Amino acid sequence: MSHASLSRRSFLASSGVALGAGMISRTALGANERIRVGLIGTGDRCGAHIKSLADLQQAHNIEVSAVCDVWRPNRESSAAAVEKAFGKKPFATSRFGEVLTRADVDAVVITTPDFSHTPIMIEALKADKDVYVEKPMALSVENANTALDLAREHERVVQVGTQRRSEGRWSAAHDLIAAGTLGTVSWISAANCFNHARWARDYANCKQEDVDWEAYLFNRPMVPFDPRLLRRWHLYKICTNGISGLWMTHLIDAACMIMGSSYPESAVAHGGNYVWKDGREHCDLFHALVDYPEGYLFDWAMNLANAAGTHYTVHGRYGTLDMESGTYSGAGGEKGKGPEAGKLEARPDGNHMANWIECIRSRQRPVADIEFGHQHSVATIMAAEALHTGRRMRYNREEHKIYPG
Repeated sequence: MSHASLSRRSFLASSGVALGAGMISRTALGANERIRVGLIGTGDRCGAHIKSLADLQQAHNIEVSAVCDVWRPNRESSAAAVEKAFGKKPFATSRFGEVLTRADVDAVVITTPDFSHTPIMIEALKADKDVYVEKPMALSVENANTALDLAREHERVVQVGTQRRSEGRWSAAHDLIAAGTLGTVSWISAANCFNHARWARDYANCKQEDVDWEAYLFNRPMVPFDPRLLRRWHLYKICTNGISGLWMTHLIDAACMIMGSSYPESAVAHGGNYVWKDGREHCDLFHALVDYPEGYLFDWAMNLANAAGTHYTVHGRYGTLDMESGTYSGAGGEKGKGPEAGKLEARPDGNHMANWIECIRSRQRPVADIEFGHQHSVATIMAAEALHTGRRMRYNREEHKIYPG
């Protein structure tokens, strides 16, 4: 096959997705009807989701009916885990389209590499499936726009895997800021730092005969088989937009949550590959500044070559909140107006997966609704584009477009 992109239409047709009208649809499920879930992408992250779903199966009347992964060992191990947890062997395939056309799949969990999150979600929404999708929700604004429109048009429940929206401490931070305890907040500073090769998965056992390579690169240039693109996909531009999408997603989504903000005004970024000379195409040190029209600057960095410096601090006119320790004080604030030192009174954490399942029944929007996913996608795409182009990026809210300026 040539190195040109495989036709998305021809791939979907060969994968069992009906093109055009006539997709499988369903009405809302009653309280006594079982919700049947398909898993698309069954790597490390999916293992945690299988456990979460298994823990919910009795109280929420759910089962996993299908698993999909392009790599046979992942597919077989996840199918075995599902059978053990649910007592029933799931349908297994390397083609996500075969999952989407099944009548015994009501909803899907998408935990594939970043580049396929939104394209698979778009097809799932067209097939009238509810969706749980891992972050980042999208790598292009055009795909993010399409997914949001489809979710609303088809009235689907979409939960994005930004779990901080289910954590009580972030809700407590929102309340503290909204109450004016810190005064006007103008700066949120955050960083995540590591000093070990957490991405260095072994790929010696990843053999071409065990991988449905066409299915893996279904919407990407059809390059020759390379196990690194499957096992260490985090390092390559064909698979992800880099640290911005991989990591900043969680932190900037949390900033929007606690500040009640939505879309950025502008973003700049810098970074480089300073330490890890391992063939990566993305930087190992990244720094972004994102300006919000609500009147604050989000400042985030990630360092993969020194573990010191992880923090998340919120700076107001009267004081400072430290989200790592869950404490606040008048430190740095205007004298005589700062709060006494205190600790956030966090609410109990919610169950992110359970919230999605409950909303599938109630048809309510979940805590990490697709609208929030659209917002973090715009922000992280802006930062990635700023890094790659060397230009400040802006967002037009009316036209839903990113542009330099």
